[in-house]
Amino acid sequence: MTPPDLARQAEWARRQERSNTAMLRVMTWISLRLGRRIARGLLFGISLYFLLFASAARHASRAYLRRALGRAPRLRDLFRHFHTFATCTHDRVYLLNDRLDLFDIQVHGAAALDAVLAAGRGAFLIGAHLGSFEVVRAVGRQRLGRRIAMVMYENNAIKINAALAAINPAAVQEIIPLGQLDSMLRVRARLDEGMVLGVLGDRTLDDGPALPVKFLGETAGFPLGPMRLAATLECPVLFMTGLHLGGNRYAIHFEPLADFTGIERKGRDTAIREALAAYAAKLERHCHGAPFNWFNFFDFWRSPAGGGRAVA
Repeated sequence: MTPPDLARQAEWARRQERSNTAMLRVMTWISLRLGRRIARGLLFGISLYFLLFASAARHASRAYLRRALGRAPRLRDLFRHFHTFATCTHDRVYLLNDRLDLFDIQVHGAAALDAVLAAGRGAFLIGAHLGSFEVVRAVGRQRLGRRIAMVMYENNAIKINAALAAINPAAVQEIIPLGQLDSMLRVRARLDEGMVLGVLGDRTLDDGPALPVKFLGETAGFPLGPMRLAATLECPVLFMTGLHLGGNRYAIHFEPLADFTGIERKGRDTAIREALAAYAAKLERHCHGAPFNWFNFFDFWRSPAGGGRAVA
């Protein structure tokens, strides 16, 4: 029988990780010593393995692609979905080792980010499991001159730091874990320093509140936590994504989403709901435009999706 505390967790949080640090180190060695072209050849076998043996992820991929493509996905569509995920994951090896020279990266909306930060305060970049966050962080640091720290759930922070350390111990980025006593103070301090904070807004944990929103033709529950955090700290929010366009090409997008600066408490809930609906609309648009880039391999549309507690 599943323990009660585990049963309450979101489906994505219950999934066991199939990778390990030893494999990451091996793949990193192959990638850096033999080059991206040879290392990418191994990704076909990895993608095929998951397509054949990860049945739950395969069913979730089919359900999502049916909505994003507007038709029944073919087997090659499922493979492409898995392979895009494998590619984005693999490219982190190079991005964390400052090898931007290997990629053709377009940046759209950098002026919008600069305009928000010109006021001297930081901002939230709310993204999704869409494309590569690492390419956004790398370009922000090297080309835009902006440090981007991640705000995430504590268990995820531990896993991410372990993975980053396996790839490049010197590249472990600052991650602010939520759920600790000083989490809010650390987030506020970074914003006051003018730092950019990234958070992914398409998953929630346990019974965290989720807002039912229309997404890809059906209602799904989106977590309220990230947007509530931005509203509580009264900071501007931009949508971000780093889409893989095939080969070595990526497209980064920054788009204004909401500005909670100076918002009164009585209007906060309405502003949060409007911002979350706008976030879902932007995410849907990019899912249609780059359908193989969304990497939530679980039943996102179950009630409430992502495992949260629905809020009327």
